[in-house]
Amino acid sequence: MAKNEIGAITWADLTVKDADQIRDFYKEVVGWNDAAVDMGGYNDYCMNSPGTEQTNAGICHARGENAGLPSMWLIYITVTDLDQSMESCKRKGGKILSGPREMPGHGRICVIQDPAGAFAALYQKHGE
Repeated sequence: MAKNEIGAITWADLTVKDADQIRDFYKEVVGWNDAAVDMGGYNDYCMNSPGTEQTNAGICHARGENAGLPSMWLIYITVTDLDQSMESCKRKGGKILSGPREMPGHGRICVIQDPAGAFAALYQKHGE
């Protein structure tokens, strides 16, 4: 499945209190290298394959818009219409935990919890 295809898992990230410490953990354990992303006073990180700039995931501080997110790997699933997916989520017994919000230059996201208690983010890229 193509990375931006509807229904694809497009991204994964981890939001934690101390992203610097966890970045270093995954650099040592997995071998990733990192690229800092300026968040206005602190950095979050894109975690890349060894020796490349191929980004695999993000590690973020639990600050600002990410303050209420659970400390767990969160997958992002591409959807056709974020507003419609959010309505379907609520109608089917799920909850909207965060968002919707803009990811400048990329699209819009929200974080949901399904009726079983599992978390995921929904992503609609710009132009969809």
